[in-house]
Amino acid sequence: MDLTQLLAFTLQNKASDLHLSAGSPPIIRASGKMKRVKADSLGSDDIRTMLYSVMAEDQRSEFEENMEIDFAIALGEKARFRVNAFTTRLGTAAVFRTIPGDIPTMEELDLPPVLRRFAELEKGIVLVTGPTGSGKSTTLAAMINHINIHHSKHVLTIEDPVEFFHTSKKSLINHREVGQDTKSFARALKSALREDPDVILVGEMRDHETISLALTAAETGHLVFGTLHSNSASKTIDRIIDVFPTGDKEMVRAMLSSSIQGIVSQSLLPKVGGGRIGAFEILVGTNAVRNLIRENQVPQMFSMMQTGSRYGMITMEDAIKNLLEGGFIDKDEARRALMKSSDEGESERNEDYAATALGGGRISGENMSPRDEKSPDFKGDDEGGYSF
Repeated sequence: MDLTQLLAFTLQNKASDLHLSAGSPPIIRASGKMKRVKADSLGSDDIRTMLYSVMAEDQRSEFEENMEIDFAIALGEKARFRVNAFTTRLGTAAVFRTIPGDIPTMEELDLPPVLRRFAELEKGIVLVTGPTGSGKSTTLAAMINHINIHHSKHVLTIEDPVEFFHTSKKSLINHREVGQDTKSFARALKSALREDPDVILVGEMRDHETISLALTAAETGHLVFGTLHSNSASKTIDRIIDVFPTGDKEMVRAMLSSSIQGIVSQSLLPKVGGGRIGAFEILVGTNAVRNLIRENQVPQMFSMMQTGSRYGMITMEDAIKNLLEGGFIDKDEARRALMKSSDEGESERNEDYAATALGGGRISGENMSPRDEKSPDFKGDDEGGYSF
């Protein structure tokens, strides 16, 4: 078996990820579930050979020096893959994240209508947050695609690596990859301000310098999209401010309050009948929200979202309830999602919170097991493996 066959197999089974790890057979993640491919276990040398077949010479050198590397590859015109190669105690390993070749539209993803308004703004900052694998990149790609189709703008993306590759349509789109086209997010952002952009996408806001430059760009008349790994709107604000030294926090609150347009915190939940569906918590940067940020009253954001539905705001709790009432997810999945999104610290209190929010008792041990693997979109067999 070679890497091309495995990647094609990953696409065929509509899997989001392919895992290669020394001592194990290939594993794919489909509809959020890990499933072994029925094949021989891979050795470290096998995986390294596969990786080197798609790496450039400088990438091989970087991997050998740092023992890990991020890059992206294309499988013809069908799809691209974001690759992280790394080293474990057993040897070489890698994860390939599927990036569809066809960029989905906002309508195809059934994104909340307020995200279209965010995409059509002239300036400010919009943050899309959530854990790894929650669909942040796909949501942002759909928003950039909307701009590209409907507006004449210069869109500059700074990513590590570039994931969705947009062909310029009505807009001009330039992609810059950290490590290949620029040394760092911060340097690319400094340069971006002299490149006449209308829209800047920052693949990851990792440090205070990058965040500060992104806020400056938003304040100076650019529309900035960024991502963070946080699971709620209020935690996103806290995380941005906490990155800065104590003496700078007041200044950052002022910058953020003047430039924030919206925060979208999202999660992907297993859907009844197979596949996954997005749950979105949305905070809109109204004057009242801006005042709360400026006055360091972030805990009041939750009640602001509860009463701000006319602006398009919604809490994650209400988003999950809506999916449950619409029959898109089952009750046990709704409770698990609420437990994850809860701010409570202890698991037992989380379960009480979820039970109170949805009614009824806690999730039973039996219901905690994965759903029936014979659902329509699940191609595994009774023995728990994928035939390759």
